[in-house]
Amino acid sequence: MDTASGPVVVIGQGYVGLPVAMRAVQVGHQVVGLDTSVERVRMLLAGVSYVEDVPDTMLAAALAGGRYTATTDYALAAGFSTAVITVPTPLHDGAPDLRHIEDAARRLAAHLSVGATVILESTTYPGTTDELLRPLLEKGSGLQAGLDFHLGYSPERIDPGNPRWTFVNTPKVVSGIDDESLRAVQAFYDRLVERTVVVPGTREAETTKLLENTFRHVNIALVNELAMYAHMLGIDIWSAIDAASTKPFGFMRFTPGPGVGGHCLPVDPSYLSWEVKRTLGRSFRFVELANDVNNYMPSYVVERLTSALNRRSRTVNGAVVLLVGLAYKGNTGDCRESPAVRVAELLHLAGARVRAVDPHLRPEQMPGFVLPVRLTVDQVRAADAVVVLTDHDAIDYQLLSEAPLVLDTRRRAPAAARVELL
Repeated sequence: MDTASGPVVVIGQGYVGLPVAMRAVQVGHQVVGLDTSVERVRMLLAGVSYVEDVPDTMLAAALAGGRYTATTDYALAAGFSTAVITVPTPLHDGAPDLRHIEDAARRLAAHLSVGATVILESTTYPGTTDELLRPLLEKGSGLQAGLDFHLGYSPERIDPGNPRWTFVNTPKVVSGIDDESLRAVQAFYDRLVERTVVVPGTREAETTKLLENTFRHVNIALVNELAMYAHMLGIDIWSAIDAASTKPFGFMRFTPGPGVGGHCLPVDPSYLSWEVKRTLGRSFRFVELANDVNNYMPSYVVERLTSALNRRSRTVNGAVVLLVGLAYKGNTGDCRESPAVRVAELLHLAGARVRAVDPHLRPEQMPGFVLPVRLTVDQVRAADAVVVLTDHDAIDYQLLSEAPLVLDTRRRAPAAARVELL
């Protein structure tokens, strides 16, 4: 089968899709960025990036060079050579919601031609590429995968805000439904990244992503639960973690926090658990336990704060609580599934007057019951308590020494008698 020579289409222009699109432009591809959001497309065409890993200057250069356009119209995908699907795959009531993949497949199929390559990057359960995506593409196009077009899976490994490991230098796992599809998928990514890693098939590639995030999810849950019990036992868990981290083998450092968030950890392990339950009728106990522990952490943070206030003859009800950081991870403006937002909700429900500072968020990104403020000495002194939830580097943590009480879930505040570590 001859390789198609049309544009590269990236479906979904979010935290995963936009960096892929920009890198494809950089290596010389003509790129069409498809997204269902009219507002996102408007911003992109105006040269305004909402993804921190893609600066406005990079987007402006792609637009000015004429190699990139953003649209909601699938007609611009006509004659594409390669399509990369990077759409959301949320959970609804504990079950995978693949409607975005299904919609993208049906709409893309109408523009699928002989020799084209379709690659799924969205996180999903093993078997999705071959059992769901493939039939939809074949039905909508009248073509046969493997015979008329290439089909593969390559899990996304984007880590927003990570200056060391970027899309380009992070090894890219690649797979195909057959040898020819694998060669096409690998050839595409070999131009985009420094190193590709071949796995035997799409199910192995899909499982790779779930394994990576289940590993993190379980280990974060382990250290979170250990932190809770260490506090009850009067043990400084942070010192123990520091000491354990000096071992050069057999230990990997994880630290406690207010929970897990983002588009991966709260979702991906449950995809694996769901598939095991659906196919084998068994419970993936490690995942279920990790879910229980990590989902409880926002409540634990509020309990710890309530206890600390009570010891100072204060109640949460009516207290001014200043939250430092609402994003789910440091140095990003991503609030998806953020445990910090859940902490804010619980404090609001308890009657606290919640204020928040986050240099990576716009005020409209914060919940309506949260008052956005700048981190100043006056704001710190006016609060009954400060809670550090996200470890942004842009925060002047020295200012927190002026607070009457600090509950620090990230160990970033200056050490003082008024600081309590999670």
